[in-house]
Amino acid sequence: MKHITIYIFLLSGYYFGWSQIESNPNHPKGTEISPYLKSLVEYGCPGVSLAILDKDGWWLQSEGLSNIEVQRKMKDTHLHYLQSVAKTYMAVAILKLYEEGKLQLDEPITQYLAQEVSSMVDRADKVTIKMLLNHTSGIPEYNFDPEYASTLLQNPETAFTAVDYIKFVDGKKLTFDPGSRYSYRNTNYVLLSMIADEITGDHTSFIEESIFKPLGLQHTYYRISDEKLWNETLASSYWDRYSDGILENISHIQKQNVTYMVGDDGIVTTTSEAIQFLKGLLEGKLLQKSTLDMMMTWVKNKEGKPAYGLGLGHGEVNGHPYYGHSGGGIGAGCELRYFPETDRYMFVAINIGTVTYSPLHRKLEVIRNKIFLAMTE
Repeated sequence: MKHITIYIFLLSGYYFGWSQIESNPNHPKGTEISPYLKSLVEYGCPGVSLAILDKDGWWLQSEGLSNIEVQRKMKDTHLHYLQSVAKTYMAVAILKLYEEGKLQLDEPITQYLAQEVSSMVDRADKVTIKMLLNHTSGIPEYNFDPEYASTLLQNPETAFTAVDYIKFVDGKKLTFDPGSRYSYRNTNYVLLSMIADEITGDHTSFIEESIFKPLGLQHTYYRISDEKLWNETLASSYWDRYSDGILENISHIQKQNVTYMVGDDGIVTTTSEAIQFLKGLLEGKLLQKSTLDMMMTWVKNKEGKPAYGLGLGHGEVNGHPYYGHSGGGIGAGCELRYFPETDRYMFVAINIGTVTYSPLHRKLEVIRNKIFLAMTE
């Protein structure tokens, strides 16, 4: 029997299940950046949703359209694709297994993966779980393979499995010695999902039980399906295929792609529940302090700056640090950030693809950067 959630809408906020999210209409930072969201839409972004949480409470704002064809307005209750932000959730699941003594971060992945999978990864016995988590493994990127991209676009109904993704790196050499440097690779997190499956039997259920439920995330979904989303509204997806500012609806391909992604992607949620996840994580509701400290031990990029921990990114805006993760897909993009200097959380999602680039994207970047700068002040 399907579970039916009763929504009670308020003038200044709404309920998520039993948890009320009240948007402060006089939120100083929210009212300051409100015009920026309107500008994103004026510059060609179909729709945008943003949530802020700081000492002044919540600010929720949505502008533009969730669907152009039927002129459906974007709302704060719409679901958005997290894309690579899902890596942080996957990392938390792995670290919870570490806390339970079910894996060791410095052991080689061959200790946990099936032989058929390990044999596809060059020098797998030299790659540790920690190297997968912080992207220092040297394992090639599966989605750089032209066959993957052509299959995704030409045959979107293809039901990829985790093993299918790893087959795209089968026979390819590591691009650098394991542990020697940082280079972001989606393949790492597909392998982590397979390790979690080997240990738990079903890493999807493990994530739902150990992350979603403890934080009360009733509108966050992993391994999406029509059955899971039957009572939700997912924002439609668009892309600027020819970089000419003419947007095409690519919702079907976007949804099919995310449906079969594991570990590196695959989650949809609301703007407020994205923040509730990051806040719960950083406040110690999911991991022990010592584990969280490990998660926030940063490896450096080629410029020598802190870049990535164990599933959590580190960056700066004009010298002001933030923690979080970004996500981009063929028909969506988002940013989840915490700014420690202002004790402010922010999540912003747009329903236009960010993996291609165009004059339209350049205009949107200017506004996006103004939003990020405002978060530090």
